[in-house]
Amino acid sequence: MLFNDEIRSRGLQAKIVLKIVSRKFLLPVLIGHTAILLLLAALPGGCKKRQIVTPTPQMDTDPQYWVRVLLLDDVNNCTVEIPSAFSVNNGDPDLQKQIELAGFGKSQGPIDIRLTDGEIKISGKTFSNEQIIISPEEPYVFNLDGKNYRGKLKFITNPDGSSFDVMNIIPVESYLAGVAGAEMPEYWEPEALKAQVIAARTYCLYTKKRFGGNRNWDVGKTAAHQVYRGVGAESAAIWNAVNQTKGMVLTCKQSDGTEDIFPAYYSSTCGGHTENSNNVFGDSFTPLHGVTCPYCQDVAKPKFFFWPMVRFDKIDITGRLLQRYEKLRQLGDINDINIADQSDYGDFRRLTMIELIGSNGNKEFLRTEDFRLTIDPTGRKIKSACFQLEDLDDSWAFLSGRGWGHGVGMCQCGAEGMARQGKTARQILSHYYPESKILIIEY
Repeated sequence: MLFNDEIRSRGLQAKIVLKIVSRKFLLPVLIGHTAILLLLAALPGGCKKRQIVTPTPQMDTDPQYWVRVLLLDDVNNCTVEIPSAFSVNNGDPDLQKQIELAGFGKSQGPIDIRLTDGEIKISGKTFSNEQIIISPEEPYVFNLDGKNYRGKLKFITNPDGSSFDVMNIIPVESYLAGVAGAEMPEYWEPEALKAQVIAARTYCLYTKKRFGGNRNWDVGKTAAHQVYRGVGAESAAIWNAVNQTKGMVLTCKQSDGTEDIFPAYYSSTCGGHTENSNNVFGDSFTPLHGVTCPYCQDVAKPKFFFWPMVRFDKIDITGRLLQRYEKLRQLGDINDINIADQSDYGDFRRLTMIELIGSNGNKEFLRTEDFRLTIDPTGRKIKSACFQLEDLDDSWAFLSGRGWGHGVGMCQCGAEGMARQGKTARQILSHYYPESKILIIEY
């Protein structure tokens, strides 16, 4: 769900310059019930800046409203720096039952954390526990491999003892401050930022509830879920949006008649019409049926709204598809690709199902979203499933591309377009998630 940082509106250039200049003289900002001082001070030399971070709010929130974000996967070492004293606790998932294993003073520099013979070593101390948690003291901030995050840091040794995974355990509101500023430019309209935060909060809590119980983490830090950059994505505008929407989530009627949260997907630029989630992700929720969007074209840069032709070698496409989907191996080589289903929106179409024909005549089908992200995992070349496909002998060409992202749920550029027209966050969300409601979680 990445909104590309480069997307900018030409009409806001003066506003952007003004905000960048004013940030040099940023004053203390009172956000909600939490005083957060963001002071940008010049380091010696005058070029680099450092951000002095104030205490992380809601560290006493009930554990069910903390989020486990996967930061590193299958590594055997990392570097941590903590600007406060900290303790190492056992990895009990219940924050109230954690037992302190060791205490450390403020780190005087980067700490190398390494896995040796199945045991985690920190500053000369060895921990044989399969799970440990590093708990910084106030301001509850740590630096992992050069990036600042709030909350706590959890390490889980993988079963073979050769590597570990690293999670950031953080209260959900602080997590959202690290998401909203990564997913949407902080200088955008306040109502668009609020809509973004509510959608991100809903998506996070749904994903945690739906998948978190079966794995050691709830969400990842990349666009595969929603982009999370920690403290580096925060700003006064982002914290305002988080605090002014505290606890707000989207709900809808479920198949059993109850009211509950749903996966509030969103993407950068829908191209003029959002898509039915069933065609992309295979799930079915009333608010995730496609709606018209006349708003994003005036916000997105032309090169992102209409993207240029890209080509991929046929051998490379076959290799990537067969490597990811074992069921396709019975095709042999992929000789032909046909459009099996599509959504027609008049002046453009979004392909929803692809038919793959093998060298032995066998056929298989894939959702187009899975097809494009297998060929281009970055999503930065084949930007959406809105394209025409052309056979060029030794390659396939993707041309007449339109929009960026999967197209389900809220269109981020469209949200900004609506906000510029004076629409509120509630109106934006009501448009992109029809028949949804906003409820407030108390925590």
